[in-house]
Amino acid sequence: MADGSDTTLTAEQTAEQAPNGLVSGIKSFAAGHGGAKAVIEYVGKRGARIVLVGEDGAWADQFADDTVVARQACAKAGVTVENAWERELMDQMRPSNDLWRSMARRTMAR
Repeated sequence: MADGSDTTLTAEQTAEQAPNGLVSGIKSFAAGHGGAKAVIEYVGKRGARIVLVGEDGAWADQFADDTVVARQACAKAGVTVENAWERELMDQMRPSNDLWRSMARRTMAR
């Protein structure tokens, strides 16, 4: 360190709490679909996307301020967080017919 410098680098985690609305949304999805697993994706300044996959193949997403808040919300809701998109989890997902139609429109519009 340079003379006269008394600063040190420390990694501090913010003590933000997961919002109750986020936790209740995750809980209600899991309850309505026989349980759920989650994958958390960092999406830059917007925060973190929580992709929920129900045991019945339905899926949805929620947004959190950051990945720490997303993990806290999933823990409070009792939903397991997967570290990555595993093949078994992807095979479990069943996109709706509306989603297939919307994806086809996007492809055809290009």
